[in-house]
Amino acid sequence: MRKKKFTLFSIILVAIICIIFLNIGEKEASFREVKANGYRNINPIEKAPVTVDVEVTGKNAILLDEDTGRILFSKNGEEKIYPASTTKIMTALIALENGDLNDYITVGNEAALKLQGESTAYLAEGQVLTLEELLSGLLLQSGNDAARTIAIHIAKEVGNNPNFSNEEALAYFAGLMNKKAAEVGAKDTHFVNPNGLHDPNHYTTAIDMTLITKEALKNEQFQQLVSRETYSDGKVTYHNTNRLLKKNDPYYFEGANGIKTGFTTEAGRCLISSVSRDGRNLLSFVFQSTGKGVYSDTIALFNAGLGLNQ
Repeated sequence: MRKKKFTLFSIILVAIICIIFLNIGEKEASFREVKANGYRNINPIEKAPVTVDVEVTGKNAILLDEDTGRILFSKNGEEKIYPASTTKIMTALIALENGDLNDYITVGNEAALKLQGESTAYLAEGQVLTLEELLSGLLLQSGNDAARTIAIHIAKEVGNNPNFSNEEALAYFAGLMNKKAAEVGAKDTHFVNPNGLHDPNHYTTAIDMTLITKEALKNEQFQQLVSRETYSDGKVTYHNTNRLLKKNDPYYFEGANGIKTGFTTEAGRCLISSVSRDGRNLLSFVFQSTGKGVYSDTIALFNAGLGLNQ
């Protein structure tokens, strides 16, 4: 009897070990998995067939079916790129996760850090704005000054250190950005600032930006912010730099509802866009393009994904 029990125990133990190794093998077989949303990002070059036939001039591009997580098109999706102001998607995500839209924030002496020629929300030291107003200046107007003020405020709150210098706070916030990037599986991304101004150590890939953007879009407040053509509350007015959302613009695209533009000399023109139309939700990522090309590429990707060019 004792021998039979031992044999049965041995069989059960072997079965458990086999199951464990099978699960490990399945996890290793996946390219990358984003937590909590069931979306598995598969390497478009090796494992996901390209199902959309379209020509784009931008050096890096991805078209993603947001509902299924399927990559419909990829061009140099894993190549290192500079994100420019599309960085502000991550900045907004960190702010929304750690703040409240109704929080009042006083613009500090970081307003003096503004560089000549950079995109701006026209903030001034001593100005008191809500987080919603600052995020609108960040995401619509693409204000680098809004990025700094948000980052410094959130860093002092999360770090529980109101005495952080501007430099310390911005470094702390960059740490929060990198931690979040790692959490969503953006393994080839590294941030050093909240606005996307060029730095050789501030980089990502188009495929990583799909993970970051998809994570941001889980937040309904983020969705609402990026979908506005204009934000105006009587105190501040900000206009969206995304021409796809402007009804009188030649690049207007019906159903477009976000997300973020970007530009530096090193990054070229960048555009991360979303569209909801005909029961479909698509995301387009175009990097290292031109002022006109970034829009024509995006429209071509959307049309191809929606089947409008067939």
